Amino acid sequence: MSVVLTGSIAYDYIMSFPGYFKDHILPEKIHAISVSFLVDSMKRQRGGIATNIAYNLALLGERPKIMATVGEDFAEYRRWLELHYIDTSAIIEIPDEFTASFFVSTDKEQNQIASFYTGAMAHARLVSFQDHINGKIELAVISPNDPAAMVQYVAECKELGIPYVYDASQQIIRLSGEDLKAGCRDSKMIILNDYELGMLQNKTGWNENEIAAQTETLIVTYGENGSTITHAGRTIQIPVAKPKRIGEPTGAGDAYRAGIIKGVLHNLSWEFTGRLGSLAATYALEEHGTQNHHYELHEFIARFRQEFGNWEELEKLEIRN
Repeated sequence: MSVVLTGSIAYDYIMSFPGYFKDHILPEKIHAISVSFLVDSMKRQRGGIATNIAYNLALLGERPKIMATVGEDFAEYRRWLELHYIDTSAIIEIPDEFTASFFVSTDKEQNQIASFYTGAMAHARLVSFQDHINGKIELAVISPNDPAAMVQYVAECKELGIPYVYDASQQIIRLSGEDLKAGCRDSKMIILNDYELGMLQNKTGWNENEIAAQTETLIVTYGENGSTITHAGRTIQIPVAKPKRIGEPTGAGDAYRAGIIKGVLHNLSWEFTGRLGSLAATYALEEHGTQNHHYELHEFIARFRQEFGNWEELEKLEIRN
């Protein structure tokens, strides 16, 4: 199955704060906030939304292609991706630029404060579905990226008739209400968390039902409270998969998306597909960093049975291993 992922490729700088952000933010001073958090640790990890989704799809037996821009410091990262059977032929290196960087601090309640440096990602509009992708594309993913590139990719997918997942999430802030509306309209799927849903409502003026009406499927994640999938006028509640330990939440949402995309590519039921996403997210949640977890597909299937029971669709997953 052919899936093409657009979005950020970045190095993640993950920091841990041994307290609670809420104890140091004064509500009455929120308009003039000035805080500094002394962190206990910092690790540099491979990250980026497109690459995180691709890594998790590869664990699930897919061979995704990434279309994005990177800097001159990307050679080792490219080798890592190719070792995991990810197609990097549409990843373009920009001279005299660094690969994008994500800086995030996490407190003891898994709350996060983050900043993102665009670097080479600012040139993402230079790559196009028309120029770099050969053959039939069954699904494209438009995830957070340079805002102009995201607008461009929506237009290209519509022009070329490519079904696409619209995942504006962190870039809802930077995209205009009209651009967000265009991305939502006629999409294969919209996926975001509950906070991002509220932001999308504010920017578009649509309520949740109106957003759901723009797309085939609306998926909203609620952290430890699971997720909902709204399709064909029906909303399905999806439970979480219980973690064996808590590592760090960065990348769990990307892993969830990979599970969802796996199910969509193979026309599996939404009840089953949602649970694929839940378990994939839990594997990421259990580790520090977005690409430090690993499993064989047979291990994933065995754990799925432990968590959710013996679904007939697991046999389809095994056949495609």
